[in-house]
Amino acid sequence: MPGRRTPRRRSSTTGQPLVGNLSKVKLHQDPSQALNTVTGYGRGYVEVNKIRHDQSVIIAPEGEIQHWPVSRFDALTPGDFDLLRDLDPEVVIFGSGSRLRFAHPRLTTSLTSARIGVDSMDTQAACRTYNILMSEGRRVVLALLIEPEATE
Repeated sequence: MPGRRTPRRRSSTTGQPLVGNLSKVKLHQDPSQALNTVTGYGRGYVEVNKIRHDQSVIIAPEGEIQHWPVSRFDALTPGDFDLLRDLDPEVVIFGSGSRLRFAHPRLTTSLTSARIGVDSMDTQAACRTYNILMSEGRRVVLALLIEPEATE
């Protein structure tokens, strides 16, 4: 029939015809699985790579999750933020707890003078933003304040 093309016979790299639709697939581990990812959060905790943390933490895409020795927003000191500079981030996300609170600029001077961006967010927004930036390959650090729950 004019204009009708005959299907091309498929062959392997050895020239042998392929049988059916079989093909070889080589599986690789997703590189993001090796990175520290926030997998959950709630009142008084954060979960990183499915491991629960009930205290304030510092999270970078690679390396150990570090305990951040901060338990109350009003007890933050410049030294608490100085620790983050050693991780060489391009941006620090400060998760301030269940509500948005901004760290006083005098607390983050060591970061801003090193041209490291500092963004304050509530815990939920901070966790989501960290995961996005981390998955894009950015040098991001999440400093997450987890305050003890008030007893009534």
